[in-house]
Amino acid sequence: MSVRDEFDSWAADGRDKGMEERHWHTAKHALARMPIEDGDRVLDLGTGSGYALRALAESAGMARGYGLDGAPEMARNAREYAVDASPAAQLGFVVGDFGHLPFADDSLDHAFTMEAFYYSADPHETLREVARVLKPGGTFYCAVNYYEENVHSHDWQEHISVDMTRWDADQYRAAFREAGLSVAEQDSVPDRETEIPPAEAFPTENWDTREAMVERYRELGTLLTVGVAP
Repeated sequence: MSVRDEFDSWAADGRDKGMEERHWHTAKHALARMPIEDGDRVLDLGTGSGYALRALAESAGMARGYGLDGAPEMARNAREYAVDASPAAQLGFVVGDFGHLPFADDSLDHAFTMEAFYYSADPHETLREVARVLKPGGTFYCAVNYYEENVHSHDWQEHISVDMTRWDADQYRAAFREAGLSVAEQDSVPDRETEIPPAEAFPTENWDTREAMVERYRELGTLLTVGVAP
């Protein structure tokens, strides 16, 4: 199944809102770090429900936010959810390919992606495209929960028909640099909001031990890699 078909079905079932709720625990901390200034133009790659752009429209000074998704139904839902977003920032949602971003060279100030980068058919090409569209000094905030060090995510591929790329932290840094993006920082953003039951409640339906659940959410969390365009 293609990315388009897979996530069109998710959007039709309302699963985009479920992703928004789960991802927000760590996405909000990544978004808060972005050095957005008045008048900036920001790309949200794999926008899903568009929650990242709606949040930035409320709290940052960006002039224009673009949400790109490979699934038309996702983009359509995002447009509907954004109707009540702050009018100070204009938000637009488009259907597109991660490997061929519909933006001119040096035209965007910042880019963000949460739990979408690893769906790219060619992640190296995607990074080159991000580097191409960013202005000099522009930043790319790439956040993923599916990565090599997070052993608790390794079985996710079994539950989705789209091929996923599972890199470790070193591979992310190397790929960013190969694409021409300097790596400004990389760390794990913990999820401190997912409730973890007391030890006597384990095993649960999804977890054998409390220690494993603590590791997944409080220690490994979301891998955030920040690149800067030359």
